[in-house]
Amino acid sequence: MVRGPLLLMAGIGLFGLLDANSKLLAGSFSASQTIFLRYAVLLGLLLAARMLVRGAGGKLGTRHPWLHLTRAVSMLGAGTLFFLAFRHLPLADGYLIFFTAPFLTLIAAAVFLKERIPGAAWIWSVVGFLGVLTALAPQLGEGREGSLFGFACATLGTLCYTTNITINRSLRGERGVARLVLWPGIVGGAATAPFAAWHWAAPTALQWTQLLVNGVLAGAATVCLALAFRVATPARLAPFEFIALPWAVSLDYLIFGNAPSLPVIAGGAVVVMACVMSERAVGRAARRVQGIPAGNA
Repeated sequence: MVRGPLLLMAGIGLFGLLDANSKLLAGSFSASQTIFLRYAVLLGLLLAARMLVRGAGGKLGTRHPWLHLTRAVSMLGAGTLFFLAFRHLPLADGYLIFFTAPFLTLIAAAVFLKERIPGAAWIWSVVGFLGVLTALAPQLGEGREGSLFGFACATLGTLCYTTNITINRSLRGERGVARLVLWPGIVGGAATAPFAAWHWAAPTALQWTQLLVNGVLAGAATVCLALAFRVATPARLAPFEFIALPWAVSLDYLIFGNAPSLPVIAGGAVVVMACVMSERAVGRAARRVQGIPAGNA
């Protein structure tokens, strides 16, 4: 069943669109205003859905408030820290640090969730990382020297992202998506509101549309990512996190007209191969556990 990988790739694709849209807005608005409006739209969509359909998205109450609070803080931390990191680092340096996340996801799953990690997941995660390194190596350190502060922000942002992913898996027993939207919306909105008010810039009609679309994209991406880790294990999904590389390259070309270099194309091909081979390997392992002959898959 490929539902988990498909949800993960959809979430990563939506986050890519979100990043591209945010990049278009970055020259006109502060991070606090952009992120505050993102969370405001999330809460507005949840409220509207529940007004139209009673109980839409499932229950709001939870037996795991501290997990939801930690998840909300980690989501806010990841967004803020990577925004700061890319002020001080070339994109390639920051992305290379972020792409250690699949390894951290596997380690967290083994240590905190006590899940068994098959060797294939580690092998194809390494292959995927080599693909990323192939793509980004010519650009590392390009443009300016990265600061210690920038590397620290990128590292902490990656840890926040890994925390979010691990908690998503821990909350797999909860039904519905309302809580996945409510907690980040309240925590993120409350934390960014004072800074958004201080740095507020009046948007045009087109910019209002872009800012509202940001919230829709963020909500859809957040739900897809959370649901992916509800229905599939980190061991199965970790290699697919590298699919962000070809997604980013495609969007950069389609939206900003930046044609990919040969190393980027080669690295992207390696990433795609790693995803396909990882899925086949983990699928074979799952069928062996269930006693299903390989020819019946």
